[in-house]
Amino acid sequence: MSARTLKLGAVLFGVGGHGQHNTWLSPEIPGNASVDIRWYIARAQQAEAAKFDHIFIVDSQFITPDSPNHYLSRLEPLTLLSAVAVHTSHIGLVGTITTSYNEPFNVARRLASLDHISGGRAGWNVVTSGDAGTAGNYSRDEHYDYATRYGRAHEHVRIAQGLWDSYEADAFPRDKDRGVFFDRDRQHALNHKGEYFSVVGPLNLERTPQGQPVIFQAGDSEEGRDLGASIADAIFSHAQTLEQAQAFRSELRARAAAKGRDPEQLLVIPGIFPIIADTDEEARAKEDAALGAKSFERALAELGRPFGWHDFSQYDLDAPFPEVGDAGALSFRTQADGIKKLARENNFTLRQVVEHQLEAFRSPFVGSPRTVANEIERWFENGGFDGINIMVTVPSEFAQFVDQVLPLLRERGIARSEYESTTLRGNLGLPIPENRHTAARRQQLHSAADTAPAVDTAPVLGTGSVAATAPAATEPALIS
Repeated sequence: MSARTLKLGAVLFGVGGHGQHNTWLSPEIPGNASVDIRWYIARAQQAEAAKFDHIFIVDSQFITPDSPNHYLSRLEPLTLLSAVAVHTSHIGLVGTITTSYNEPFNVARRLASLDHISGGRAGWNVVTSGDAGTAGNYSRDEHYDYATRYGRAHEHVRIAQGLWDSYEADAFPRDKDRGVFFDRDRQHALNHKGEYFSVVGPLNLERTPQGQPVIFQAGDSEEGRDLGASIADAIFSHAQTLEQAQAFRSELRARAAAKGRDPEQLLVIPGIFPIIADTDEEARAKEDAALGAKSFERALAELGRPFGWHDFSQYDLDAPFPEVGDAGALSFRTQADGIKKLARENNFTLRQVVEHQLEAFRSPFVGSPRTVANEIERWFENGGFDGINIMVTVPSEFAQFVDQVLPLLRERGIARSEYESTTLRGNLGLPIPENRHTAARRQQLHSAADTAPAVDTAPVLGTGSVAATAPAATEPALIS
């Protein structure tokens, strides 16, 4: 097997996410799939049998009547993943949690709990909440602006990472013969006072099996890219062409390197929607039929989401794309600006913008199993991505990828045949971050003995600062 292998994720959308208006009509999908834990467990077990790295649960906390079906009624991610954890043994469990409307201590504790429950398989998809209406559900009149959202996010994650280092790996000897349950010297308070948060600590949960949950991040704005390069282990993205994917991955890796990080430890794993049939022609016809079934009216309504759910039905469809001012400034600003730029540069009417958005659902990965495998290999080998997140709705269509495409990728040495580890970090090829307090103690011992050069370590989070994550190291006792 190649030293560099394709990472595989399964994004579970129940009765259908954005642009999947008719997914729930499939006889394979229960009408209540988005709230049926048995459906999620079955999909997770299906993905685990195929040796996928993780399942991925997206989330948001604001809806309108025009929101996608799955968004209208779905389970909270970490509750869902905790249930899935006890029915699986290897697959990673990645859940979306917003830093805008959660406190770092609670998030750190919930994710550490999932990591313990699962034996080291927890992952956090860090988002800042693009739906401006979320503010109204959290006692705020207005959503945070971009600078505040991303400033909070950076500090939030750094605090969580500091809390995950509250206990060193050997803090709990639990020696009944000596009557020693834990070593007080291995417990560390945080005492953080920053711009957005004040957290004393320590976390009331010991160090987890993989040291720290894996950090995923999604965001295409300037602020989002900078955040991802700073804190993420993996980036959840989208790209329509190989060239776009190459440019995005190269930029994120360059940003990470500029921040002193090893760019090889930043994985880019975009979401894709493969469409597979016996022949390329049948697959393209299958895609055409799916696009033809999409409702123009629903697409028009969903166009409003990046603009803060602006109502576009009030405009003449055949007039130039309307001037909407700063709508979207506090929502999905980058996406909204992209739509406005598209309309402006092409002189599109509102109808043409909606039609263009419908066409944007076309997948780069359409064809026979061999064609799809070839395209995935081409993107992977040419630096388009490090892995893929497959959008999972109809089980039999996911099975087509698993049973027909994945074996071809395995034959070529691109995809694994067996798990390398029982932890998410281990299977993604990411090192366990060394506990910063253990690293500091080791540095002091080396300095005192003058037997080894100093090792750069991140400062401990404390008053008035947010520390970077300590450098990665191997902790043999924690590796499965």
